[in-house]
Amino acid sequence: MAWLFDDNRSETAHIVMRGVVAEGAIVPSLVRLEVANVLRNAVRRGRGDEAFVDRSLATLVSQSSATSRPTITPGYRHEILARKAYLSLYDAADLELAIRGRVSLPSCDQALLAAAARRTADVFAA
Repeated sequence: MAWLFDDNRSETAHIVMRGVVAEGAIVPSLVRLEVANVLRNAVRRGRGDEAFVDRSLATLVSQSSATSRPTITPGYRHEILARKAYLSLYDAADLELAIRGRVSLPSCDQALLAAAARRTADVFAA
């Protein structure tokens, strides 16, 4: 999501997005809700308007090829991760999927990156 916002854009974020466009990505099944939540919060905080949301959603739909994976796992591991690492359930779902799928976890969120590093997950700091 970082590359959508002027104040979060970085070369690393563009590299991640180009990789997603070229190779696809594995994302939690909640990803559409997470994206909608980020965009809704951006409007509430004055970081964009409804037209920004519409453009962002159109861009994401046209450029990303993501394969969703079930977020709820046996034993609710994401909830346990959230509690132990002080993460949101969204972030814990991302981390749990990265660990389970043995895939890199791109993020700008320092708390999520730190939790991933503590669990030896491969991270890609955007």
